[in-house]
Amino acid sequence: MACRPSGSGSYTVVIIPLRTSLCSLDALRFYLWIKRLKDLEKEKDALCSGLEILEKTRLWYLQRLEENRVRQDRIEAKSGVGCSSEGAAEARSCLLRSRIQRVNGSLGSVMSEPNVTGSNIPSLPEAVADSDLRWHNTVLTQEVSDKNRQISMLELEKDALLEQLVELQAH
Repeated sequence: MACRPSGSGSYTVVIIPLRTSLCSLDALRFYLWIKRLKDLEKEKDALCSGLEILEKTRLWYLQRLEENRVRQDRIEAKSGVGCSSEGAAEARSCLLRSRIQRVNGSLGSVMSEPNVTGSNIPSLPEAVADSDLRWHNTVLTQEVSDKNRQISMLELEKDALLEQLVELQAH
C-alpha cells in the first residue's frame, strides 16, 4: 500500500493487496489505519469549516463595531438630544447585545472545553433558562443605564437652576 498526495490537499490511497487472508492481523491493522485516516480527514474538514465560520463571525463583529462607532459619533454630535425612535433603537440594541453575549459565551465554552462530549451539552430547558437569564440581565443593565442617564440629566438641570438662583439673589 502507498499513499501519495493528490492536488486538492487530500490523499489518494493506492491499495496493494494483502498477502494473507482478510481475517489476519495485518488486514485488521490496515482497516483500522484506513479508518483512522478517514476520521482525521473528517476532523480536518470540520476544523476548516469552523475556521470559515469564525472568519465570518470576526467580520460580522468588526462590522457591528464600526456601526456602533458611527452611532456613538451621531449621539455625541446630537449632545444628548433624544428622539422618538430611540426607544426602538435601544430595544434592538438590547436584543443584539443579548445575542452577542450568548455567542460569546458559547465560543468561550468551546474554547475552554475543546473535547465536548454529548454529556456536557446542556439540555434544552437549561439552555432556555440560561438564555432567559441573559436576556433579563441585559434588560436590567439597559434599565440601569437609562436611570443613570436620567440622573445625570436631572443633576445638570439642578446645577442650571442653582446658577439661576444665585444670579437672582445677586440682583
